[in-house]
Amino acid sequence: MTWVLFFATAGAIIYAGSRLAFYGDALAEKTGLGRTWIGLVLVAATTSLPELITGLSASAVFVVPDIAVGNVLGACMLNLVMVAVLDAVGGRIPWVARVHHGHVLPAGFGLLLLGLVGAGLGAGRSLPSLGWISPITPLLFGGYLLALRLAFLHERGREFPGAREPEYARVPLRKALVRYGTAAAVVIAAAMFLPRLGEELARETGLGQALVGTLLIAWSTTLPELVVVVSAARLGAADLALGNLLGSVLFNLTILAVDDLVYTGGPLLAAVHQNHLVTVAAIVLMYALLLVGLSYQPRRKGLILLSWDTGAIVLVYLGAMGLSYLLRGA
Repeated sequence: MTWVLFFATAGAIIYAGSRLAFYGDALAEKTGLGRTWIGLVLVAATTSLPELITGLSASAVFVVPDIAVGNVLGACMLNLVMVAVLDAVGGRIPWVARVHHGHVLPAGFGLLLLGLVGAGLGAGRSLPSLGWISPITPLLFGGYLLALRLAFLHERGREFPGAREPEYARVPLRKALVRYGTAAAVVIAAAMFLPRLGEELARETGLGQALVGTLLIAWSTTLPELVVVVSAARLGAADLALGNLLGSVLFNLTILAVDDLVYTGGPLLAAVHQNHLVTVAAIVLMYALLLVGLSYQPRRKGLILLSWDTGAIVLVYLGAMGLSYLLRGA
């Protein structure tokens, strides 16, 4: 019965997520904010709310900090793995060759925030606290807001060669807003049940909390992003899709700051297992590969569905999952 509920909930997210991509793309055109910024901020925040809800529950209600941190870091890894999914479904041209270089900005800020998280995990209880919170927390909030501000200024300053033909002339702005809000409500409501169902299924496996949070719960709460980016890819909205993924990583890392505020047992990053550093290292490698791809922008793929950079991202993810499994009892 748990599996039936799990797949039924996932089905609701798949349908509503496709509507999010369509009306998010329409809003990008209607508001003039651009696909990159709409994906980076609006769509990313919407699809990342399941991670926020799960983190608040794990930190403040059930007091399982490893689940909270593992969920966030696992979701960050999956968001970067989804770049490979986009590459696989995008035809013979590598996906990174279809987007503009402005995505380097949020990717760079993601690395900065990730460095702060890694420093907090490595320092553990040696790091002085501000009351019960870590000094890393205000830096995460500040870094996220600065990233959004600079991304907005960069997008506004871009020069578009020629006027793009309107694609959503028949969709009024009011309708786009209402339909987007409705789809977002469905995604959020359905995704709220996924972590609980995931925990129920995870109990039967006997895996540790850190691995469960990084693998099963992260997959559950990241399903909205997967649906949205695949739908955006089918619409040809490359910048919206990648902006959503990179924005979700930034939002997810900021969720750790929110979780730290509600976790009253001391700094959150000092209360978890240092095995999470394996995940942090993997995300750094995946970011590095993405930045190389965005800078180099390969024009052709090899004999497989993926270009070399996205294929390497998948290998890093699989390696991190294997190492996390081996270290689960350490």
